[in-house]
Amino acid sequence: MSTKTVFTTGEAAKICKVSQQTIIRCFDNGSLKGFRVPGSRFRRIPRDQLYSFMKENGIPTDALESGKRKLLIVDDDVELVELMVDVFARDGRFEIKSANNGFGAGMLVKEFRPDLVILDVMLPDINGKEVCQRVRNDPSMKSVKIICISGMVEQDKIADLRAAGADDFMNKPFSVDVLLHNRREGFTSPDNFNSNYEYLTKSVIDYSSQFKKDDSVQPR
Repeated sequence: MSTKTVFTTGEAAKICKVSQQTIIRCFDNGSLKGFRVPGSRFRRIPRDQLYSFMKENGIPTDALESGKRKLLIVDDDVELVELMVDVFARDGRFEIKSANNGFGAGMLVKEFRPDLVILDVMLPDINGKEVCQRVRNDPSMKSVKIICISGMVEQDKIADLRAAGADDFMNKPFSVDVLLHNRREGFTSPDNFNSNYEYLTKSVIDYSSQFKKDDSVQPR
């Protein structure tokens, strides 16, 4: 659980999955209690006041309670999903949920409100491009990072995915045998990782770090 007791408006916005301007507006109209840093215009929100605000407005409080980044993994390859969940669970910085089709992904995006999505493009029902578009059409999901994965390599299709809202793209296949071996061996030898999977892991960690950077530059 996070031990942080006071938040900036940027941090509160990330936790609540709303824009920073929404948090500032709620602060200024008194619906979100807090204080200004003496001698400055910077707003600060105590943890208990943010928690009350989230409860009163029906905003899930698990992000505030866990202090972890929310990761949604979407792929119809059940074994691969299990392996990815295992890897990121071991990392310890993520709260993880998964879906095996586009419909389930759409439901979880609304309910779980992830920070990061690893999204297979070729799903059995709704394709990944449409999932990207649905996420991007929701203004409250503007900050969600989407990493698409697929076996396709056509540059025009990759460009279409980026246009639909994907932040990054990488190719399949992953070496499931290598991943399984590394899971059993406790990941003691990073050199054994499949290079694509290494890239995916690094991308997720990098995007997670980016959230902290974004929070720090918005101190209002």
